[in-house]
Amino acid sequence: MKFKRVFAIVIDSVGCGTEPMSKDYGDDGANTIKHIAEACNGICLPNMQSLGYGNITKIKGVDENPNPIGGYGYQQEISLGKDTLTGHFEIMGLKVTKPFKTFTENGFPKELIDELEKQTGHKVIGNCAASGTEILKVLGEEQMKTGAMIVYTSSDSVLQIAAHEETFGLEELYRCCHIAREICMKPEWQVGRIIARPFLGTNAADFKRTANRHDYAVSPAGKTTLDNLKEAGFSVIGLGKISDIYNGCGITKSIRQSSNHEGMEHMIEICKNEEFEGLCYLNLVDFDALYGHRRDPQGYKACLEEFDVQLGELMASINDDDLILITADHGNDPTWTGTDHTREFTPLLAYAKNMKGVNLGHRKTFADFGQTIADNFNIKLQEYGDSFLDLIK
Repeated sequence: MKFKRVFAIVIDSVGCGTEPMSKDYGDDGANTIKHIAEACNGICLPNMQSLGYGNITKIKGVDENPNPIGGYGYQQEISLGKDTLTGHFEIMGLKVTKPFKTFTENGFPKELIDELEKQTGHKVIGNCAASGTEILKVLGEEQMKTGAMIVYTSSDSVLQIAAHEETFGLEELYRCCHIAREICMKPEWQVGRIIARPFLGTNAADFKRTANRHDYAVSPAGKTTLDNLKEAGFSVIGLGKISDIYNGCGITKSIRQSSNHEGMEHMIEICKNEEFEGLCYLNLVDFDALYGHRRDPQGYKACLEEFDVQLGELMASINDDDLILITADHGNDPTWTGTDHTREFTPLLAYAKNMKGVNLGHRKTFADFGQTIADNFNIKLQEYGDSFLDLIK
């Protein structure tokens, strides 16, 4: 074991350029970070620049660094798809060969909705692809008055149920989502995630989603690096929606968060105050949910700059035997057409105290990330991925 603690961060949707399969998804030319910086006349990310972020792709405001203090490279996806589950499953060693079903164009089939209404006892309203905040403005008051469930989807493989946290009840919402999860396990309807979306407020002008979101995901099709870490006796601390993404598999401790900022605060606090051996694994969803899907490059820029400040605090807090690893799970270019994810390369950054700057190169699968973690803790390696641990010196 080279590092006692690994702090892994997924900067959700922050892709870094077109890859060979991008054209198959209509994404030839997408580059999330490059186009954010261009749309905003530059972006300031000094800590990521110090690691070599500007060496991966052209980013206005983030210069190439001839003397980086960390490792830098980029990763290519081998799985089919460009969604959250596919990206995360591959990061931890699996190859997804059958994309999860999406229902973006026409909503969910009548048979599915009928079954959901029958088993939950609630009428469904909505049943369309929509922004989670916009649909509350349209249907939130009706939901409160009638006790119906707002069901909607997105470009991802998700069935989301929104209901008022007080008038509908949080536990009732969770119950209905459990039912939806069982229904959507049927092969013809298999949805990657069911998401509970509770909200508060009294009218369309002040409805706000709460931090009590809960995801009910399909379990990974095989054992991931997380499972192998847990079975070997190491800690696997999942922050944010990490536990939900892997359906709890391989997680020893889970902490929820209401924002990227809070997620980084949790990681920094753990870094400073918790002694453990293993992995602390964080997903930062705001990049994707608040700015990528909503095609908001200015908001995306501000969120990235805030992250970079907190990354600097984390870098200053680690011990000599700690490692920070950063990647993304897919792209979501806010300058692209539509509101879907974009199939892209993802960045790879590494930092440990006293390490030499190194070009980690073109990694041929996201699974290299998890394989490096497995290699570090000398646990069972996955079928996919090549460790780059020997390059981190």
